[in-house]
Amino acid sequence: MTQFALLWVQNNTIHNNKSEVAAEGNPPAVLFRIRFEGAKMKKNNSILSLIINIDVLVAAVVLAMLIFLTFLGVIWRRLFGAPFTWLEEVQLACMVWIVFASAGAAFRYGNHVAIEMIVDLFPEKAQKYFSIFISVVVVAVISYLFVQSIGFIQLFIKSGRSTPMLKIPYALIYGIAPVSYILMILNYFYALIKGVKSEAKEAVVNE
Repeated sequence: MTQFALLWVQNNTIHNNKSEVAAEGNPPAVLFRIRFEGAKMKKNNSILSLIINIDVLVAAVVLAMLIFLTFLGVIWRRLFGAPFTWLEEVQLACMVWIVFASAGAAFRYGNHVAIEMIVDLFPEKAQKYFSIFISVVVVAVISYLFVQSIGFIQLFIKSGRSTPMLKIPYALIYGIAPVSYILMILNYFYALIKGVKSEAKEAVVNE
């Protein structure tokens, strides 16, 4: 939805600038200004898109690292008979970061599993009350998990627990959890305000 909004703003600005050129007789200075503003807007849109999707970028980078190390570990074990004894620890850390980094983005793009069949059977007015109730439950559950994750992180820090081989602190591995819960709540309300639908519902509407 964010990308569609950015494209709409960009197209609208270009259309207005073209109207200005037509009114002023297409002078070179105006044409240069349009090109400069268009390039500047594209750059700003790219930066904004990168900031919004930083969680997706993190998940993608960690996923690529997980695939690469797993593939390399198989080659080393099969060809050289020397498996990476530390690989399981890295795989655990990668999977935790992939799940928590992408959880907020799943809310933003409507990728979370949602059973909406029963809710859709009710009238629109009743559906609004159901939406409010669901929002309260979602925020309450995520807030509870956020508080619990803070307690676990503090416990890991006090105990100084780390992985046996690489000595990676568990506080670092699971430190992404509180951040992820905050992003989940923010992205949930973003999707709610923007009217982001689940993939299944959107597919039915498009048909």
